[in-house]
Amino acid sequence: MQSIKFYKKYDTHLAKIGDVEYKGYNIGDLPPSFGFITNAAGQEGKSEWFNYKGLTYIEKTELPW
Repeated sequence: MQSIKFYKKYDTHLAKIGDVEYKGYNIGDLPPSFGFITNAAGQEGKSEWFNYKGLTYIEKTELPW
């Protein structure tokens, strides 16, 4: 089993498991793509997450621009 490393960077909660980085969100700040695999328009969502100490951690994605 891999260990989880938690840290803060610029008031953002981050976690790292292996080489994958996760960003922590409060329940009211979750992105609109949270909670589904693919919607009717064909957009991919975030279907994998974990909760820890009141935050929901979702895999951090790099923006293409």
